[in-house]
Amino acid sequence: MALTAVSVAALATANPLIEYKSWKTPHGTYPFNDIRNEHYMPAFEEGIRQGLKDIDDIVNNPAAPDFANTIEAYERSGELLTIVEGCFFNLTNAETNDELRELEMKLVPMLSEYSSSILLNEKLFARIKAVYDRRDALKLTPEQRKLLEDIYEGFANNGANLSPEQKDEYRKLTMHLSELTTLYGQNALQATNAWTMQVTREEDLLGLNDDTKAILRANAEKRNLEGWVLDLKPTTYIPVMEDCANRDIRREIYMAYNGRCIGGEFDNTHIIADIVNTRLAIARLFGKRNYAEKSLYKTCAETQENVLAFLDQLREAYLPLAKNEVQELQEFARSKGFYATLQPWDWSFYSKQLKDAKYSISDDLLRPYFELENVKQGVFGLAKRLYGLTFTENKNIQVYHPEVCAYEVRDAKGRFIAVYYADFHPREGKRGGAWMNDFQSQYMIGKKDHRPHIVNVMNFTRSTQDKPALLTYGEVETFLHEFGHGLHGMLTKCRYAAQSGTAVPRDFVELPSQFNENFLGEKEFLDTFAKHYQTGEPMPQDLIDKIKAAANYHAAYACVRQLSFGYLDMAWHTLTEPFAPSECMTEQQAVLDFGDRAMASVQLMPLVPGTQMEAAFTHIFSGGYAAGYYSYKWSELLDADAFSVFQDAAKKRGSIFDKKAADSFRTNILERGGTEKPMELYRRFRGGEPTVDALLRRDGLKK
Repeated sequence: MALTAVSVAALATANPLIEYKSWKTPHGTYPFNDIRNEHYMPAFEEGIRQGLKDIDDIVNNPAAPDFANTIEAYERSGELLTIVEGCFFNLTNAETNDELRELEMKLVPMLSEYSSSILLNEKLFARIKAVYDRRDALKLTPEQRKLLEDIYEGFANNGANLSPEQKDEYRKLTMHLSELTTLYGQNALQATNAWTMQVTREEDLLGLNDDTKAILRANAEKRNLEGWVLDLKPTTYIPVMEDCANRDIRREIYMAYNGRCIGGEFDNTHIIADIVNTRLAIARLFGKRNYAEKSLYKTCAETQENVLAFLDQLREAYLPLAKNEVQELQEFARSKGFYATLQPWDWSFYSKQLKDAKYSISDDLLRPYFELENVKQGVFGLAKRLYGLTFTENKNIQVYHPEVCAYEVRDAKGRFIAVYYADFHPREGKRGGAWMNDFQSQYMIGKKDHRPHIVNVMNFTRSTQDKPALLTYGEVETFLHEFGHGLHGMLTKCRYAAQSGTAVPRDFVELPSQFNENFLGEKEFLDTFAKHYQTGEPMPQDLIDKIKAAANYHAAYACVRQLSFGYLDMAWHTLTEPFAPSECMTEQQAVLDFGDRAMASVQLMPLVPGTQMEAAFTHIFSGGYAAGYYSYKWSELLDADAFSVFQDAAKKRGSIFDKKAADSFRTNILERGGTEKPMELYRRFRGGEPTVDALLRRDGLKK
């Protein structure tokens, strides 16, 4: 790929990304203060040039192909491009702007072409295959053999065995798919940011607490408007749906949120049809029935039949109880004078009231004990009690936004383990949700261990003029979840970056994160950090008892809701014929109707015309979860089973922070990354096969 005259000229000037080997930053962290938008394109172009040269060097090596000169050389190729991508794509999610969005659209086809040119390089694949065919005769470690097999299968699954004509078609399809999924994600973010609603009468906000109203007031002041401004960020949407007594406002914000990207400037419905048909076309090139069959071959579940059987098993267990929960809430609403059929914008409002009536517990009661700084110390303290880790803020580590905090992580012996970045609050340039990523993966060259740089990005409640950031119970749970992913990335001890940390199948990657959430229901953990932000008093025993008692509240409804997302995902990705609307429907109507039918077997609330989550379902249409959303429930089965080991240990040895169990979880799960088949790692930790029993017990379906 030739460099343009402009990019050649740009290379002549200082570009910190290209000059990454001269960084003097702590632990080789990114010099964010020096990186400008104009640095990215020249750095990407140079990274592509160097990456292609690395591949040429492998292909043209006169020595016979072996593990070192072919497999290891390939795994470590494209170092500059990895550096540039690590910065750019983290920022397009956490701190983007119009210029970066425009640049992203230009880069997607470039990077897709680069990837295809490597994966479809016949000479490179011939060398890889030559090593693969001799694998039994080579004296490889299990880690090396797994890397060899993964690389070979990665090439085979990305077209290396296709005919020349099929390779050309595959190249076109993957480039088109990259463009579509990027545009889909950008539309979802922009649609979320575009919607606001001004409220000028305070009585219309009846039920919202002072903290939420302060956030809405600040939204208005930022826009030079009177009153209060609602938006679609979680810190607005969730409290409005739970607390606002004005049903019309709840309905309006619900329709806006769940109607995002259905028609209008940021319409995604036509993109969905194109995405699924492109994925199906790719699957057919490989002789597969559908995209799910192509996607699932390396997961724990392995086949679409196993996935659907798993979803069906949970549906049979949870759906009857979920229907009872809906009926109970309908009767409760009637007791409050609401005689209409509950609509989706009523669920959270009355569910919170019923929960309070049953358990006398609410976020307003819990928030004062979940001040962000205390929660951070609690979450960090959990890592110390289980794994001996300490987190020390280092202000010399540059960050990509002033709100981000950077920490040095060390083990019990004071050895450096990782850099950890924490980014807690919503901003215009940040997409919704919460996630973990890495700026640098862990890997080894010789005896030199390059430790990882991990980031957790969240969208938590901000502080107000008179109160610090006080989190909801759900936000604390989310922090623990993403921090669990972070621990998976920080504690990894692998030789190859391609296998380190979270480089595991989708239906295994959620195990460490969801496992971490379990501690929030334990008094022993809450006692370490849950203190009133004003008085310093620990959370009282009666409140902890209420948390415990309320742990299974509407668990069946929540499970069935997750199943609906899994069924939707599998419906789109088990299509064996291209999706096309019937003559009597527009494409938009057909897409929405397809989604409604896919979720019909687990539909608990009335359908609302003009809404369908698939139009902004970034996990499966722009993220990495296509034919894989079921993995959250699959991992939930594993996390409940894994946590039962700690519960059993607590009964025997008196503490939920059991060192023996933690050491086993760390050694067999967190440190090993993708160096072995995931279920072999799990069985080594567990000492046997997981069962659904622990999950059913945790959710109150089994004694």
